[in-house]
Amino acid sequence: MSGQVHRVAIGEIAHETNTFCPETTPLSSFRDHAWHTGAQILRSHRGTRSYIGGMIDGADSQGFSLVPTLVTSAVPSGTIQRAAYRTMRDDLVERIAAADGLDGICLSLHGAGTAEGVDDIEADILRAIRARVGRRLPIAVTLDLHGNITAAMAEASDGLFGVNFYPHVDMYERGVEAMGFLQRMFGGAIRPHTWVERLPMMIPTFSTDLEPMGRLNTLCWEMERRPGVLECAIFHGFAYTDVPAVAVSVVAIGDGSVEPAREAAREVAAALWDAREELRPRSLTPAAAIAEAQRHPAGPVVINDTSDNPGGGAPGDSTHLLAAMLAANLRDAAFGVLCDPESADAAHRAGEGAKLALRLGGKSDGGRREPLHGLPLAVTARVARVTNGRFRLTTPMGRGGQVDMGPMACLVVGGLEILVSSRRQQVFDDEVFRLHGIDVRQRQVVAVKSSNHFRAGFAPLATAIVTADAPGATTLRLDGFPYQRIPRPIWPLDETARYV
Repeated sequence: MSGQVHRVAIGEIAHETNTFCPETTPLSSFRDHAWHTGAQILRSHRGTRSYIGGMIDGADSQGFSLVPTLVTSAVPSGTIQRAAYRTMRDDLVERIAAADGLDGICLSLHGAGTAEGVDDIEADILRAIRARVGRRLPIAVTLDLHGNITAAMAEASDGLFGVNFYPHVDMYERGVEAMGFLQRMFGGAIRPHTWVERLPMMIPTFSTDLEPMGRLNTLCWEMERRPGVLECAIFHGFAYTDVPAVAVSVVAIGDGSVEPAREAAREVAAALWDAREELRPRSLTPAAAIAEAQRHPAGPVVINDTSDNPGGGAPGDSTHLLAAMLAANLRDAAFGVLCDPESADAAHRAGEGAKLALRLGGKSDGGRREPLHGLPLAVTARVARVTNGRFRLTTPMGRGGQVDMGPMACLVVGGLEILVSSRRQQVFDDEVFRLHGIDVRQRQVVAVKSSNHFRAGFAPLATAIVTADAPGATTLRLDGFPYQRIPRPIWPLDETARYV
């Protein structure tokens, strides 16, 4: 009907699940991190460079009437508890089913979510929605580049849209794109068919700023210029989970037929497989990373602690890199952020200027004789600043998003400023340092707990970036994980793996 205003439901359940984490994830992890419903979603996400922010602006530009339902996420962590997952799924499904006069649905999911008894929560959510609304409503889904994408996700939706970049600086654009996709479906301009091409390979963490991912992304965009191909994207997969869906994949959407999508996806997959040696993990030990950083005369040199990335489910309290930095007696150096609620609380109780004897970090492994993430470090520290740990991101990835790391403190030990927090969160940009009076541009060495997302905020500031790897929940050494359920053979664990 000419002039019809289309009603589109939006929602999100997003979690990157690291099944190797010893603790499961309760509902409180979602409620404490992000839990918005109804009109609160529009107030919280409008103007942010997030998937939902992009959907809101995309809907506005298309003249859609939005029906906000549930938007929730948690910091990556262990398997979601059964009851917690069912509560979230059922809440989202009921809100969608109760909405009158819907014309379409646009969801932000992750692609690597796992709950107790449900290996693939994304497919499960989509099937639950389909069971209530049927096939008549088109469903567009944005997904994280680290999703383990399955055919079941594709079968229960009409279009899957993954971010192209890591760091994920294009979340907003994918939200806008998903809304544009729905508009084309409403008008009958397209008849989408999705193909998921899975490869027998895993990638731990690899930035798209580096080759071969740059040229492989370019190949995807070339595919999108072919007749009959609407979308083509590479998903790196999430290697820190032990489920049958683990894999790198290429997802393409064809118009009118699946054949153009299948052909495009397989061509990109073959190029990706041929480039696998360029993706083989390479890194330095903490001590070697520090030595490399010291070879650069000008700072700041950024060392990223990839093996303890809270953004991949790690506890954020590993002491391997911090111990090496203290042993090196670095000056004009900063470290952030160590998740240590006990030390943060002690600093707040003592107040700024106080000196404290502390046991920093190394508490997450529960007193094991050989803790994976290192032992607590006995230090005498001066409390330089205490804060509430709240700030907004300025990085191109998620600009405008609110971060709450709980009570925080800046502790000074020798020439090293150490940020401690009460909540886990990887470092995205320098705002957390600014909050504590630290100008990273004036430091020689800056260490951050992150695998790659930090690059969006720090690459313009850093004179060099050095990756440090050690034992940890997100180490690049995949051969140390006790996999039982992933498909085998799979590269790089099995050199016998083949893609044909």
